[in-house]
Amino acid sequence: MAERDEGQGAGPARGGRTDTNTSKGKKGGFSFGAAFFGWVVTLGLTLLLTAIASAIGLGSGDPAQLTRSAGAAQTAGIVGAIVVLVILAVAYFAGGYVAGRMGRFAGVKHGLGVWVIALVVAILLAIAGTILGAQFNLAQQVGLPQFPVSGSTATIGAIVGLIVVLAVTLGAAILGGKAGTRFHTKIDRAEAR
Repeated sequence: MAERDEGQGAGPARGGRTDTNTSKGKKGGFSFGAAFFGWVVTLGLTLLLTAIASAIGLGSGDPAQLTRSAGAAQTAGIVGAIVVLVILAVAYFAGGYVAGRMGRFAGVKHGLGVWVIALVVAILLAIAGTILGAQFNLAQQVGLPQFPVSGSTATIGAIVGLIVVLAVTLGAAILGGKAGTRFHTKIDRAEAR
């Protein structure tokens, strides 16, 4: 008789449990905790990859030779900017993935949440560094990649660079969030069979 009840649509799902994860109220919500932990992963991976890139860059030759010619310095600057963009893209993708995986159905929202938290923290750190002085600039002391744009250095190139960084990190976080939800989509399809 238990088998007959289990096969009916009105009763509980497999094994006597109800599937509340696919109910209408659970889909599409936002979890600050998921976005926060995605941001923590983003921050940690950014620090780790920056340290690795710095170690590789410092060990690859004599830095004094790079500064002797203007062409070599410009090339080193372009390569450095590309490396920073790759580091940030990988870190934000991973953070978005973690947030999307934890947030289950709302990967885009959680990827965006990771990006917004990072942006708010960066703005607060920049304000604190400006008000309290360079010795309290936590982002600079920890070694996070920075694109300084202040009143005296706000050139077109710096502003374009900042816009590119914002666009790359936003796109990577959202793509990571979408990738994080694919796992749950596969699980739900397998359970539906």
